[in-house]
Amino acid sequence: MDLKQLEAVLAIADHGSFSAAANALGTVQSNVSGRVARLERELDATLIDRSTGALTEEGRIVATRARRVLGELESILDDVVATRSDVTGVVRIGMIGTTGRWFIPRLVATLEERHPRIRLFITEGTTTILEPQLLSGHLEMAVVTVPIDTDELLAEPLFEEDLRLVLPNEHPLAVAYGHRGEPTPLSALRDLPLLLPLEGTSLREKITDTLAPAGITPQPLIELDGLRTLASLVFDGYGPAILPSIAVPDHLRNQFTLLTLEGFPRRQVGLVSRRHGLPSAPSRAVKEIVLSIAADVEHLPDGLHPVGSVASAAYQDAGALRSPIA
Repeated sequence: MDLKQLEAVLAIADHGSFSAAANALGTVQSNVSGRVARLERELDATLIDRSTGALTEEGRIVATRARRVLGELESILDDVVATRSDVTGVVRIGMIGTTGRWFIPRLVATLEERHPRIRLFITEGTTTILEPQLLSGHLEMAVVTVPIDTDELLAEPLFEEDLRLVLPNEHPLAVAYGHRGEPTPLSALRDLPLLLPLEGTSLREKITDTLAPAGITPQPLIELDGLRTLASLVFDGYGPAILPSIAVPDHLRNQFTLLTLEGFPRRQVGLVSRRHGLPSAPSRAVKEIVLSIAADVEHLPDGLHPVGSVASAAYQDAGALRSPIA
């Protein structure tokens, strides 16, 4: 087994065919085919379905491990270089859309100031989309909703978001409760159809579990996985929704009422990474910045609340960064 064989399997996994993999690797198709065939003989397993170009079950196992192996090799170079020069390398991070809208500009600006030689690749998606990419090694870390239901990932809480019932100013509930200065009772939602996250997502479970003691079952108008799209549907007049307050941009705040709901919990957002493996120096540098942004209480958007341990964690990571294998 050698690295070129692993690279060939990954290139097919990422690009969908032997010919596309060859183009990506800058070689000819026969070389890719030969590397895969030699690896298959060594493992006594078929890794690629030749009729479709898709990975077999064994192939997917190899690809997952190969991505981590090649990532570790890339980290070796990054860590060694970091001991004698500025931190340099590539970091791939995922971000849920509602957080990304305000977090990404700050992350990019701070990274440019502190570590201009780090290249940042950002994938936006829902928590359910980003989790598998973390597990497979496509991403080094992701800012997603927590908790995470797998032992292979480690979650560090960043902040909590207020959840609000978002409706147009002219909606009867907005007119009735918008100026009371006190939380809206959950009973007001009893017969209210809502735009809802998909069942099985963390926010949908939070909504369902919070309303259940009041004897209320959420009535879905539309169900989908993706809060930015859900918020856009609210803004386009398709119905009300329970959303993080940060999902409503400043320029729309005068058109919509954000009602505080009685006894409604906040949504937690955290930084998630694989539990096993040593993060590279660039990854640790980006993590330090992520923690520092979340700990900057004075500049957090309205409706966000830092978790108490974030500030101390940011300080500890700043110290760890000075040693590439800390």
